[in-house]
Amino acid sequence: MTETAPNLQGVHHVAYRCKDAKETVDFYKDVLGMDFQLAIAEDKVPSTGAADPYMHVFLDAGNGNVLAFFELPTRPDMDRDRNTPEWVQHIAFKVATMDDLMNAKARAESRGLEVVGPTHHGIFKSIYFFDPNGHRLELACNIGTPEQMSELKSVAEDMLDEWSRTKKAPRHAAWLHEKIADETA
Repeated sequence: MTETAPNLQGVHHVAYRCKDAKETVDFYKDVLGMDFQLAIAEDKVPSTGAADPYMHVFLDAGNGNVLAFFELPTRPDMDRDRNTPEWVQHIAFKVATMDDLMNAKARAESRGLEVVGPTHHGIFKSIYFFDPNGHRLELACNIGTPEQMSELKSVAEDMLDEWSRTKKAPRHAAWLHEKIADETA
């Protein structure tokens, strides 16, 4: 038998913990317009057999992508990794246009959410806010050209190798930071 890498067909779903499944579903339906797809509830975990009741909810994030959450009522209250800054771990969703991004910002703010951005990343612009569970969400609109994306891919391995050796930001894509500075000045 020949060992081959799996033929991945995309992300089936990404799962996070939530404080309250209903509140979470209502938030994602209202703020992001996601469709609530299905719920699974068990008293035992199928993969481990452990007695650990849960509600597992699935939301349509577009293009066959699914965002899921677990509510675990018998477990200690959820928290985040305190050794990792809040801005690091986040769920990023793609929007088609800058108008979509700005409309999403207005919609989130109209629901009383504090929104950061749009932030210019050179090849995309994004906004950030938190869901009721403390998960940071990002909505991003791609603005990079195919040439810019190709250039970034061409230096990715070298950048990673340099970072691995030095733990200092490589300058292989300095043009990206210059672009951001020029366009935000």
